[in-house]
Amino acid sequence: MTANPAEIRSLNRGRQTKIVATMGPASSSPGMIRDLFIAGVDVFRLNFSHGSHEDHHERLKAIRALEQEFDRPVTIMADLQGPKLRIGTFGDGPIALEEGQRFRLDLNDTPGDQTRCCLPHPEVFEALSAGQRILLDDGRVRLEVKSHGADFAETMVIAGTKLSDRKGLNLPNAILPVSPLTSKDRDDLRFALDIGVDWVALSFVQRPEDVAEARRLIGGRASLLVKMEKPSAIYHLDELIVLTDAMMVARGDLGVEMPVEDVPGLQKRIVRHCRRAGKPVIVATQMLESMVGAPMPTRAEASDVATAVFDGADGIMLSAETAAGDYPIEAVSTMDRIARRVEGDPLYRTILDHEHYDPEETAADAITAAARQVAHTIRAAAIVTYTTSGSTTLRAARERPEVHILCLTSSLETARRLGMVWGVHTVHTEDVASFDEMVKKAVDIAKRDGLADEGQRLVITAGVPFGTPGNTNVLRIAWVD
Repeated sequence: MTANPAEIRSLNRGRQTKIVATMGPASSSPGMIRDLFIAGVDVFRLNFSHGSHEDHHERLKAIRALEQEFDRPVTIMADLQGPKLRIGTFGDGPIALEEGQRFRLDLNDTPGDQTRCCLPHPEVFEALSAGQRILLDDGRVRLEVKSHGADFAETMVIAGTKLSDRKGLNLPNAILPVSPLTSKDRDDLRFALDIGVDWVALSFVQRPEDVAEARRLIGGRASLLVKMEKPSAIYHLDELIVLTDAMMVARGDLGVEMPVEDVPGLQKRIVRHCRRAGKPVIVATQMLESMVGAPMPTRAEASDVATAVFDGADGIMLSAETAAGDYPIEAVSTMDRIARRVEGDPLYRTILDHEHYDPEETAADAITAAARQVAHTIRAAAIVTYTTSGSTTLRAARERPEVHILCLTSSLETARRLGMVWGVHTVHTEDVASFDEMVKKAVDIAKRDGLADEGQRLVITAGVPFGTPGNTNVLRIAWVD
């Protein structure tokens, strides 16, 4: 299949915020993946909590085929499952609990009943304390620990009345002595790196040490994203930002382990800290949840998506909406329209301009900050960055300029990874050897991709000598002719 000119033009999204879509049964065929890409998907998420390696590999091959068809780098994220704490089974099916009754959790693998059930995770018992809250089934059942030992916990039911087999368990405000990488995750990680994903999302991060292990295993073969879903991770927010390449605000798990009224403020805090550090940040979970089964979102969901865009998040994510929903294309199109409308609102630019952060005291940061100001003053069509490692482009995105950032790089890996970054239009191209060649290539590609017209100007930043990572030291203004 060959892309037609209208389809190619549609890839100039007309928005800065990126859309992340989760692949699944509703979005497995090459045709559907292609339609999602044209509708507005910038990053494809492979969720390793579901599906086989073969499923993920087939989806990845279909996504990579889009690169050939559209001559455009496409970003792929592998999201690792992480540890899943679950209770055991019940001998006679689901049970009915009563508030105030006693209920025992233990290591006995005998099917449970009205008074007890198996919890096959000794590490949980190690982390318990008297008065500790235990949440089951995403918080639908709440228990309070009355007494505990190495292999049991006597609890009282605080809320919730129904419980069935293998429901999940959360332990708020406790650090569990477990690695975020299970044996399954290690197998999944090896596979994901072998097939060539661009980003790896790490679940169940509790502390900075958890990131070091993942870094070592990835070995530079992909960029690393930390999912903020545990209260203990919030405590280490600034340390984790330094250690990771990007973050995700995983609001579903945060909303289980923390009071739901705390989540909106945490979302803004995480986004703001990531923006200050120049690290991409994605807002995720239940953004258009009702569109799993309906062709239109609720008004509250539309406002939720808009809030993340107003905050300046790099990306907004669809989960079940595209993985298993009845309206995956409509969900992407709706999110695309909301993002475009917000970015066209005068208040959007007012908010972003109010939150510019002081550049670091380096030549590279000074030039990048100046590029944003120059682009504003001369009404440039775009800012162009030449980069090998991606650092020049990340600095430009940190400034949240009014215009698109055209990233030109000779590294395909860098081009793919930067596809998740706010405002960045990436192009994989051969390296340049001179200033004149640099300017000509920037002008030609900006015109070709619809980012600039004749008579407009470009602001170009690069590092000299070319190919030196992190060495942004040149700013150039060029006419488009």
